[in-house]
Amino acid sequence: MSSILTNTSAMVALQTLKGINSDLSRVQSEISTGKSVGSAKDNSALWAISKVMESDVQGFKSISESLSLGESTIAVARQGAETVTDLLTEIKGKIVAAQEENVDRGKIQTDIDALTSQIGSVVGAAQFNGLNLLKGTEGVDILASLDRQESGQVTASNIAVARQDLSADAGVYGTGTALSANSVASAGPIANTGNTQSITFANTADSSSDTFDITVAGSTLSFVGADFGAVTEEVAIDQIAGAINALGLEGVSASRTGSDLVLTSTRAFEDVDVTFSGTGVTDDTVSIAERAENVTFSQVSQVNEGDGYRVTVGSTVATYIAGQGETFEDVANGLKAAIDSADVDGLTTLVTTDANGAQVLKIDNDSATSITTFTAVGAAGGEASGGLFGLDGIDVSTNAGADAALANVEVLIQNSIDAAAEFGTAQGRIEIQAEFIGKLTDSLKTGIGTLVDADMEEASARLQALQVQQQLGVQALSIANQAPQSILSLFR
Repeated sequence: MSSILTNTSAMVALQTLKGINSDLSRVQSEISTGKSVGSAKDNSALWAISKVMESDVQGFKSISESLSLGESTIAVARQGAETVTDLLTEIKGKIVAAQEENVDRGKIQTDIDALTSQIGSVVGAAQFNGLNLLKGTEGVDILASLDRQESGQVTASNIAVARQDLSADAGVYGTGTALSANSVASAGPIANTGNTQSITFANTADSSSDTFDITVAGSTLSFVGADFGAVTEEVAIDQIAGAINALGLEGVSASRTGSDLVLTSTRAFEDVDVTFSGTGVTDDTVSIAERAENVTFSQVSQVNEGDGYRVTVGSTVATYIAGQGETFEDVANGLKAAIDSADVDGLTTLVTTDANGAQVLKIDNDSATSITTFTAVGAAGGEASGGLFGLDGIDVSTNAGADAALANVEVLIQNSIDAAAEFGTAQGRIEIQAEFIGKLTDSLKTGIGTLVDADMEEASARLQALQVQQQLGVQALSIANQAPQSILSLFR
């Protein structure tokens, strides 16, 4: 049946042409924008995923900038620490030269003061955009990544960079919790006399049948009673003492008290072993204790930032406040530097480890008088001393000062080396992270492109096909619209 009111063919052709035009419009949009999913109506799921990923890309671009800023800041700090190390090495060379007696120590001290001042300038100038990692103890967090969980929660992760204080600041002693139990001073006073051990001989010590050996600090003397001749025991002991003194052992002397041979040692930081055996004496080994007094630090307690320790030696009060991550070895070295800086006549110090593994600060007195006041205390809640604490107190104008400076500068050099190494590690880590973020950003962009970018080869082919279809659709619609005209022929 033909109808002039309803043209079914035209309707079909029209719908077909509309579909073709819609597809053609979409393909043209893909070609012009380069995207197959340009908005949420194109594909809401893919569009939503792509937008989340695009936001992450923008975040990673900001992270890359943060890493670049952090890397530059740490590079400045590392170079500053390396420069300080070089300057401290120069100071060590000056100190070594001052060990000689026939040098102008005044001029050497002038050079050391100039280098010390230069170190202060380097530390003060080692900042980037106002941030100086060579001063203070508070760490710095550098934004390193955004971590997206499966739940969609996003958290930021940081690279923590610890400051490495290379200032010579003394710090501030705190008034917090008492820490005196962590540093125990031996029972004073700090005597200026030697320690002794006695050997008691039998009444037959002058007998020709007596033979015995005495070993003092590794040197052995052998005696035969007949060699003394017909003398009293006291005379024989005097001869033995004379033989020991003739060895010329540093800090060791022998004398007689009654019928005892008395051995005396003024060695500051070394015990002297004495062994005697044979007839006329009782076989035994004794030890003459070192003259120095000790401050022994805890083996089990932890050192926290701001923990201060104070040692009083006579009228000298030495104070050191621990920084972040320091140990009792650092505390002992800091107190040693403080005591040495006071330049007390006859006072020498040494930091060592005892048989139990505890850190020990040894203090010896070689002055004309004993020191009666000797205490050690501690308290929390202070402000840390600088990593180069004691640098300002280096003084090579005297023999004792030159000797003390040689040990102290080694600690300072190690501190600066450790600081430079820490910065180098952090800088390397940031470089790796920056490289990773760059690759991750590229991967995300590639993933986004895979989801929403148009396949231009396919779009080009489809465009040509749709253009042909459009032309055919127009022709088909034109033919369908002409169909009612044929009905007029029935009425002619």
